[in-house]
Parts: sequence; C-alpha cells; structure tokens
Amino acid sequence: MTSISSKATNTRNMHNKLLLALILSLSVTIAHAAGDVVAGKRVFARCANCHQVGPSARGNFGPQLNGIVGRTAGTTTDYKYSPAMKASGIVWTEKNLRAFIKSTHDVVPGNKMRFFGMSDEKQITDLLAYLQTFK
Repeated sequence: MTSISSKATNTRNMHNKLLLALILSLSVTIAHAAGDVVAGKRVFARCANCHQVGPSARGNFGPQLNGIVGRTAGTTTDYKYSPAMKASGIVWTEKNLRAFIKSTHDVVPGNKMRFFGMSDEKQITDLLAYLQTFK
C-alpha cells in the first residue's frame, strides 16, 4: 500500500513542479509583453528628434504622440500630415503601431515619415509601453 501512496505523492510533486515552471514561464512572457517603460524611454530618444510626448508636446517634424493608441491616424491639429496618412483611416492600435514602426511605408505608402524602421521586437514593445504612459 505504501508504494501506491508513494507513487501518488511523487506524481503530485511532479505536477506541482510542472505547474510552477509553467507559471514562471508565463510570468516572464507577460512581463515581456507588457514592455519596460524605462527601456522604452531610451528607445524613444531615437524618435525625439521629430516627435514629442508629455504635457507640453506639440507637432514638430512629426506629430506629437500623446494618446497615440486609439487615435485615428492623421488627426492631430498641430501637424500637417501627408494626404496618404489622412486618407489611411487607420486607428492606431498596438498591432498597427508595431507594424508601422517596423516598416512605415508598408503600412501607409506615401506617408512623410523618414524612418527606416525598427526590427527589434523587444525595443518596439518597450517603446509602445512608454508611449502608452502619455494619454
């Protein structure tokens, strides 16, 4: 009888260890998916020559990016957008922004943004996390 009880205990322990490993793995994945705001601020330094964020942000060489997630493309009043951007009808979701940051002209051909794109997924995730702190 003890061998059956011992097997059940061993099986339960193995399941608990597997469950813990799964939880830890998901925690790392979720943390990565959320992005690192501090790292995103460093990534934004590349964007800051043309874009502004924060309480006094305004259009410059590019539009200000406060509240970018959920905004319809080409709609801020302090920046002169290209006809292509105005006509795009895109609402900036995380998915759309991710694609745009990777390749601006694939998402909105004929837009005015002079940026060759960013391919590092973590940097994009961090940048998006940072931008979302500005409503």
